[in-house]
Amino acid sequence: MNEKTNIYRSIFRITLAVGVVIAMTWFSLSQPTFKKNTPSPLRVEAKKLENHVKALSIDFYPRNYGNIQNLNKAAKYIEGQFKLSGARVEIQEFEVEGKKYKNIIARYNIGQGRKMIVGAHYDSCEDTPGADDNSSGVAGILELASLLGREKINREIELVAYTLEEPPFFGTEEMGSFVHANSIQNKDKIEGVLVLEMIGYFSNNKNSQSYPMGLLKLMYPDRGNFIAVVGNLSQRAFTKKIKIRMKGATDLPVYSISAPAGIPGIDFSDHRNYWPLGINAVMITDTAFYRNSEYHGPKDTYDRLDYEKMAKVVAGVFEAIR
Repeated sequence: MNEKTNIYRSIFRITLAVGVVIAMTWFSLSQPTFKKNTPSPLRVEAKKLENHVKALSIDFYPRNYGNIQNLNKAAKYIEGQFKLSGARVEIQEFEVEGKKYKNIIARYNIGQGRKMIVGAHYDSCEDTPGADDNSSGVAGILELASLLGREKINREIELVAYTLEEPPFFGTEEMGSFVHANSIQNKDKIEGVLVLEMIGYFSNNKNSQSYPMGLLKLMYPDRGNFIAVVGNLSQRAFTKKIKIRMKGATDLPVYSISAPAGIPGIDFSDHRNYWPLGINAVMITDTAFYRNSEYHGPKDTYDRLDYEKMAKVVAGVFEAIR
């Protein structure tokens, strides 16, 4: 009887220890909170988002690093949309392998309070249409520009459309976001950076969402019907702040993860280039290849995206930077 009791006690202790480890990991990575924002009165037009995605993924196809002509057409389109919103627009030109590439920067309320930066890359991988990756993110910042042109906001905002995020330049000093990050003069003035990286693919199907680690399946939904705020371990407070500001702004579920950059996907976009400079930066994403099977594929087309949910992402991001 005593032997059985000891076995049960051992099992209980082991189970409890495992449970504590899982709970601590959950709190550390996902930062659960009951705090949330108030519902946003903003209405973002889904059709306008779709039109932007169509223009980028069809009219300017392909727009990889080798297709300078199409990249320049996309840049001109983005510049035009920024100007329509009333922004002060700047072109940040830089040279890579003897060719000139452009970041497009839109500034609002210059000199008012601490600055928030929102960026998205407009190049695509190889000869893919790149609707979700990353026409969706660019469409997002273009509609943020439209909102900034008509909504009152008492702080400085900078929108940036980057180039050269995709291979073969990803992770190098030739990335457009690396150039932008290292051009910043007054880093202390910046509250943070939000990078929109694939914000258009959603699914309510069971098991439509996967993760880089099995343990994460215990902490997050198995349906790809949410948007994620992704940051690193050293900037947990900023990641949580952005999640709270987006959460509740619409009825779209918002989750966050603050994790080591070594976990695949955590640093897979332009936000990575602000971290070494001590600037808070997170990625807003539909989780890319952990959900969208056409990531970097030929069927990453505009008709697979959910523009109503994209509109909610944009509204949530606007409330996060307001």
